Amino acid sequence: MKQLALFIFTGCSFCGLHAQAPARQVNAVRTTEHIKIDGVIDEEAWKTASVITDLVEMRPTFGQVEDKRNRSELFLLYDDKAIYFGGTLYESSVDSISTELAGRDAVGINDFVGIIFDTYQDKINGLGFFVTPLGEQFDAKYSIGGNGGEDETWNAVYHTAARINSKGWSFEMEIPYSAIRFSKNKVQNWGLNVIRRRTKSGRQFSWSPVNPANFGFMNQAGTLANITDIKPPLRLSFSPYLSTYLTNNPLTPENKWDASINGGMDLKYGISDAFTMDMTLIPDFGQVQSDNQVLNLTPFEVRYDEYRPFFNEGTELFNKGNLFYSRRIGGQPLHYGDVYSQLAPGETLVRNPTETKLLNATKISGRTPKKLGIGFFNAITRPEYATIQDLDKNSHKVQTAPLTNYNEIVFDQAMKHNSSITLVNTNVWRSGTDYDANVTAFLWDIYDKKVDWNVWGQLTHSWIVGREATGKITSGYQYNFFLGKIKGRFNFDIHRLYADDQYDQRDMGYFTNNNFLTHGFYAGYKWLKPKSFYNNIYLNLNGNYSEMLIPRKYQYLRLNANANSQLKNLWVMGINADLRPEAHDFYEPRVEGKMVKLPGSWMTGFFIYSNRAKKYSANLQIFQRRSSKYDMLSTDFNIGNSYRFNNKLTVGLSASIGFADRDFGYAYTGDADSSIFGLRDRRTVENVLETRYNFNNKMGITFRLRHYWSQVHYTQFFNLKDDGEVEDIGRASQNPDDNVNFFNIDMVYTWQFAPGSFLTVAWKNAGVLFNQEVQDKYFENISNTLREPQQNSLSLKVIYYLDYLKLKKVKR
Repeated sequence: MKQLALFIFTGCSFCGLHAQAPARQVNAVRTTEHIKIDGVIDEEAWKTASVITDLVEMRPTFGQVEDKRNRSELFLLYDDKAIYFGGTLYESSVDSISTELAGRDAVGINDFVGIIFDTYQDKINGLGFFVTPLGEQFDAKYSIGGNGGEDETWNAVYHTAARINSKGWSFEMEIPYSAIRFSKNKVQNWGLNVIRRRTKSGRQFSWSPVNPANFGFMNQAGTLANITDIKPPLRLSFSPYLSTYLTNNPLTPENKWDASINGGMDLKYGISDAFTMDMTLIPDFGQVQSDNQVLNLTPFEVRYDEYRPFFNEGTELFNKGNLFYSRRIGGQPLHYGDVYSQLAPGETLVRNPTETKLLNATKISGRTPKKLGIGFFNAITRPEYATIQDLDKNSHKVQTAPLTNYNEIVFDQAMKHNSSITLVNTNVWRSGTDYDANVTAFLWDIYDKKVDWNVWGQLTHSWIVGREATGKITSGYQYNFFLGKIKGRFNFDIHRLYADDQYDQRDMGYFTNNNFLTHGFYAGYKWLKPKSFYNNIYLNLNGNYSEMLIPRKYQYLRLNANANSQLKNLWVMGINADLRPEAHDFYEPRVEGKMVKLPGSWMTGFFIYSNRAKKYSANLQIFQRRSSKYDMLSTDFNIGNSYRFNNKLTVGLSASIGFADRDFGYAYTGDADSSIFGLRDRRTVENVLETRYNFNNKMGITFRLRHYWSQVHYTQFFNLKDDGEVEDIGRASQNPDDNVNFFNIDMVYTWQFAPGSFLTVAWKNAGVLFNQEVQDKYFENISNTLREPQQNSLSLKVIYYLDYLKLKKVKR
């Protein structure tokens, strides 16, 4: 992960007493001379370039101009094909340069420099291109939204080189116009900023001052003026791939190795100067990281991260409104579980696919000159079938998923002062008799002229056709409303969240429950001017009070407070606490119409992170929750270690350990839909070993091993009464104990043999042990899991990037 937001948007800056500095401007300079991208600033053309100097500190002390010993001398040129950015980053000592071969799109502890363009000067959207002292690239797209408005999954093809020398380090960068979008105007002005990070000193700088106390990032950019006579090129590229797999699944009756060959292609086409189409045809995601599976004791599904590149890159428009959960596409078949109830006596289920096959997916996105962002997404998954066999070995198939089309359309109108209004529609169409679903949302995000105050919210309507009965329509509503002060040392918001009992977005979005009315607040205060022992201090208090909407009943009250600070030695530490009075939970009983009274509890905890720029870094988090009822006590430890042996090799080991004694929760559903609860002791241990070795800035190996163990042992059982209280029932009629182990290895060799072109070799191993025999000894759990049949996959994949204009030039 690039983690740029951590470095650009987390404030360590003094800002409360500084007025907004005037934005800077530099004139664009055209060149006709050839520039060799080798990291050495020795071409004559650089002597005529626009000069960018006197960067301003963003953190820890906002407003200070960089000192002369560690100054930046940067140059900017353009021609008919590309933007050229180069320069020298001076250091008083070469030892002050922080370097690590972290791999493409990984920041690590590297120093870096980057240039960010707002080509339409809408003060909202930007594209960033970065390089480290060892010549590694990372890039990002900027907007207003989550993660500080930064999409670190966006990727471009551009050229960089860097050299470390006695003065510090130098670099050169060529950004082809095919990597960016801009208008056809004869004379153009672009928003511009330059970012530099000096990791060991904990300092970060920008050319146009970026005050972290002021809202937004791109709205504080400067201007690159008078770019003349450049034309948007035809943006058309192809990335065909070929992959081959050797797989072994010992759970299948044959228990043999199978070989397969796959082929497909990604296509990127610039429909106009402002809009781009991305398409993936017969995609192959078999090499992505394995999911971090867990034992889920809650009534809601686990939300897993998305590792498939197509569904991560350039999705900032589609994520508006939180209606798009990409794991729905290619996920578990709709009727995966239903097939078990269709087995006749003597029949066995010999094959039941756990995922649906994605046939193709398309994204179209861009923004018009009038700042209207438009996004279109469409994906199609094929039908899936389970195979059932009778005693005579005769087989027949049962459909578990129909042909399905997933669609999303977004219109996002940017306005003055970073304000915007947005319309989002998602639609899921299924062939045959299965139901369809449609969700539409209107969002607003409005700021005052000084960008001090903000009103934002969302109104959503869901429309389900044919789920309850053929042709029957079920519709529901949901809305959020927030009002807050976002500028200065003191920030706050108040909010109201509402969903009726029919609202449902689960078919294309993540969904837990509806039928609630929640009111809440957030208040925060920060000290951002570095003092004797700290660079910053943040305090905040937040709370929510929630009721069931229909009928109106109390659900919960939660209060949370925390404080955190970055110290002068660049360590980060903090404390937090929360209070949860007795809650009335209508979902934990797993029987409609029932409610259970969950005991009140309180939590305290702290965390500490050491300086990541050091060879060895570590972090520790400890949280403890208590409840006087049932004498419940749970403690969670999270420990992380990372050691950088040299620029090439880094090893990390993290451990999460959880102990819960006399935890109160759901056990099983008994006779006549009775809900049985219990007191349970739970032990959970997760260990993750990660090793990264990079041969150079184009080639490396990553190794990730994860073992997760969780056991639950129930010691006392209760029957849930109609009033939400429970009564002791002595013995249980079922055994709800669990002992679960997940073991995964992901090992990947990657070689970027040409710009945008990659060869990857991956080995994936997966083992699962799931039973009700509680085993207290951790190493025996590991041993037993490794003795279980292991699923293995060995794959080779080649992706080759083809740019149409270069192909056309070669042909000529």
